[in-house]
Amino acid sequence: MIIHFDGAAHTVTGSQHLLELDGRRLLLDCGLYQGKRSESNLRNRTFDFDPQDVDAVILSHAHIDHSGNLPNLVKQGFAGQIYTTGATAQMADVMLRDSGHIQEADAEFINKRIAEKGSHEPPVKPLYTTADAAEVARHFRPVEYDQEFHPLPGFPGLTAHLVDAGHILGSAAVVLDIQEPGRAAYRLWFSGDIGQRNLALINDPVLPEGVEYLIMESTYGDTRHADPGQAETDLCEAVHRTIKRGGKVIIPAFAVGRTQELVYALNKMFQRGDLPPVPVYVDSPLAVEASDVFQKNAEYFDEETHAFMSKRNREPLDFPSLHYIQSVDESKSLNGRRESMIIISASGMAETGRILHHLKNNIEDPKNTILIVSYQAPETLGRRLVDQAHTVRIFGESYVRRAEVISISGFSAHADRNMLIEYALATKDTLKRVMLVHGEPDAARSLQAALLDRGIPEVDYPELHEAVEV
Repeated sequence: MIIHFDGAAHTVTGSQHLLELDGRRLLLDCGLYQGKRSESNLRNRTFDFDPQDVDAVILSHAHIDHSGNLPNLVKQGFAGQIYTTGATAQMADVMLRDSGHIQEADAEFINKRIAEKGSHEPPVKPLYTTADAAEVARHFRPVEYDQEFHPLPGFPGLTAHLVDAGHILGSAAVVLDIQEPGRAAYRLWFSGDIGQRNLALINDPVLPEGVEYLIMESTYGDTRHADPGQAETDLCEAVHRTIKRGGKVIIPAFAVGRTQELVYALNKMFQRGDLPPVPVYVDSPLAVEASDVFQKNAEYFDEETHAFMSKRNREPLDFPSLHYIQSVDESKSLNGRRESMIIISASGMAETGRILHHLKNNIEDPKNTILIVSYQAPETLGRRLVDQAHTVRIFGESYVRRAEVISISGFSAHADRNMLIEYALATKDTLKRVMLVHGEPDAARSLQAALLDRGIPEVDYPELHEAVEV
């Protein structure tokens, strides 16, 4: 078997790993690359393989950096099935259609600005459209955790099943049991994104076992997270301080996973009386749909959430001061209001969507707080905010950052260094090789050294488009 690392290599976005087995091709994830706009545009429109030659896809979860380039894959000729959990199939359909809408809206907005300036720049074309995104749904083949399936037609030597990755609703690690002609059977395990223990709403990740070859994320390979309970305390303090000075709290958050986690945390705070009942606005049509998917798949919730629902007779994602915003007019009206409020809006890295409008309208007011609660990739607006940039550009215009910027790491849905080490060591007795992906160099190199020190025989950090034979 040959593995081609065509995304999330030496970075954390654009997850995409192509496996060649006996002349057949299986793609693990097909994510959108996020970074410098010119580079992102080229990389997302251009595959390092012919999509028509891909026999099947297994999707670990619905986040856009793992699913977001499926519309281009289909548009360019992929005709096979996309295996994933039922919850991920529902969530990815919602997210991809939303992504297509954002691509179209952002292109329209930029083209309008170009026209207003009388520029001779060529018009911007969306990466893909809502219609392109909707086409992906017909390729989904839902499978549930621990259900065996054979993703490559005509190759019985490959059996697959999914296990809970504990990252977001429906997220999965991919387990491949492989029997190639002329060699002993072996197991390849693709971690997808690994969650932390004790995350809100969802179950803990299933640890690998009996694995010879492990493709593992390394996002926080050099970082230990604060306890999720401490993260909730930090959130409460940041919100309380901002309200006290009469400001707004602006939170860029992934519409799937992080938004629901924040809403649930705020729900508990208001219920306990830890915060005054200021309005909370979830300004993301995608988050509204995603929350509906969460509610329809409550069987994926953890025991704590079920206990909250049973004891309090309340929904985790609904409370009196919470408002889900759908229309553009409602969204715009928030920026004309001066009272304290909490606005949670997508995208999580502040690269697209309504969050950009909230940032540009609030970033220059020192009463306000911009709260960063997730990983921010290099070259994104979110990363520049984390780095406390004095001036940032939004929609091509410069803004002076006067708002307070606070980062809270404990909300991360990714495993930290300790959990990643534990994850790999869980199958140390059989493990021959670890291939680290979805991590920046410092994080991955630190984790690589730690795993080698603990006796794992081979730990690689493949380059982009590198082909590795196992």
